[in-house]
Amino acid sequence: MSKAFTREPDAEADDSEQPEAAGLPAGTRNYITPEGYARLRAELLELIDVERPRVVDVVHWAASNGDRSENGDYIYGKRRLREIDRRIRFLTKRLEIAVVTDPSVHHGRDEVFFGATVTYEDDLGEQRTVTIVGIDEADHSQGQVSWISPVARALLKARVGDVVRLQTPAGTRMLEILEVSYPQARTTSSS
Repeated sequence: MSKAFTREPDAEADDSEQPEAAGLPAGTRNYITPEGYARLRAELLELIDVERPRVVDVVHWAASNGDRSENGDYIYGKRRLREIDRRIRFLTKRLEIAVVTDPSVHHGRDEVFFGATVTYEDDLGEQRTVTIVGIDEADHSQGQVSWISPVARALLKARVGDVVRLQTPAGTRMLEILEVSYPQARTTSSS
């Protein structure tokens, strides 16, 4: 059998699964909060310093056992290394283009900017609270929405008491902004 039919896919071929800047509109910046940046950086360092070396050790051990074609540890390990390397490349690129924006500079203001926690009521009387964060840190289950999401775009630059229009697939919704808050700036104590 030709080697061409038994070779594992190249790591480069796997890059197509995760575009360079997934979800980031062309020509926009990758805004991120300091906390989000720290989480991504911690994940990157964990992959580089802990996870990848551990998997490399397993692959090395499995390769020393002989026949690699039916060696599950070797095959899984090589696949896991490609996944780790792909994630490392993705995180590295995202951190390189990240624009860290501290929302605490807006503390005390009633206008919606990046990092704001906004409570609004829609035209059906339902209240929701969302925090506007970067696309790499948004988690809908935690009430965090990306700054490029439709609801965040509708809310940005509005003030408490304003009514904004949100275009949804189901039609237009009107949102009244009830409250806007920002985290307080962290102070460092010196001794």
